[in-house]
Amino acid sequence: MIAGSKVTDFWNIIFPVPGESESAARRIEDAGWDGLFFPDTQCLSGDIYSAMCLAAKATTRLKLGTAVTNPVTRHPSVTASAIATVQVESDGRAVLGIGRGDSSLGYIGQNPAPARKLETYIHQVQRYLRGESVDLEGFESRNMWISESGQPKVPVDVAATGPRVIALAGRLAERVTFAVGADEDRLKASMEAACSARCGVGLDPNDLSFGAYINLACDNDVTKARSIIQGSTGAFAHFSGMSAASSKGTADAQIFKQVGANYDMANHGSNEAAHIKAMPDDFISRFGVTGSVEYCVERLGQLIELGLDRLVLLTGSLDSDPALTQASFERISNQVFPQLR
Repeated sequence: MIAGSKVTDFWNIIFPVPGESESAARRIEDAGWDGLFFPDTQCLSGDIYSAMCLAAKATTRLKLGTAVTNPVTRHPSVTASAIATVQVESDGRAVLGIGRGDSSLGYIGQNPAPARKLETYIHQVQRYLRGESVDLEGFESRNMWISESGQPKVPVDVAATGPRVIALAGRLAERVTFAVGADEDRLKASMEAACSARCGVGLDPNDLSFGAYINLACDNDVTKARSIIQGSTGAFAHFSGMSAASSKGTADAQIFKQVGANYDMANHGSNEAAHIKAMPDDFISRFGVTGSVEYCVERLGQLIELGLDRLVLLTGSLDSDPALTQASFERISNQVFPQLR
């Protein structure tokens, strides 16, 4: 693997608030970001595909994607048709992010989908997106318009934390974005595991695109910086606490276990969530990136040198201080990015 040889894109994540998708997308594009992901969590925000189509018409170069949809709330044919519609409306700027599901399922009383169900779902969605037939328990199904749209195939990006999902992403997807925090050793090991899985099925690992979800706050006052991303850090740390295999051997395994066992879904992504008590201050700064412009440039630069094609940056929790969050966002956009590009 050749590290540090690729151009890295910077993606933001925002909830798709009805009535605000177009203005939010323009703001992200004007600030110099390369992509925008919308979470698919129907009980907390609006419909992502409607939001992406509106965002597509309000922008000219911003890539648009789901972060992430899941194998439970939508049939694979529906997902393929929806994201292919965004691909047409955006003239080829769509990405389909898929994962096991989190708040989208938690708020309807269900657990994240098993890895085997996710694997089957990705396989079916990929066939629909390629215009191929899909065997639905003996019924041959096919999307009849996607292959005639004239747009390139929508790439599938799997959000992965544990070894089983990392492996299936390596085998089945064009992209994998790791939700393991800013730990360089975990990211490197995850990249190697995905490449190994891809080689195992006779595919070229160099065709696999890598990304990482990173909680980031830029402020000279580290305490303020931590307060900006505390809630979103908890949301991503609990992915590593869902199973022992996800965080086995890591220095923070006990913290992940406590966050996972006590995750407060009723306050998902909030600074007020009960599981926040299980996260020491230094863990927030270690799992995420918090500090001055110079520090953020250094830490993100180290991650880029691993060979990541994109950093998906979470720049504020649901209830973080708006003024602090906006000031941090401006520093990231205007001072951090220019030095990294």
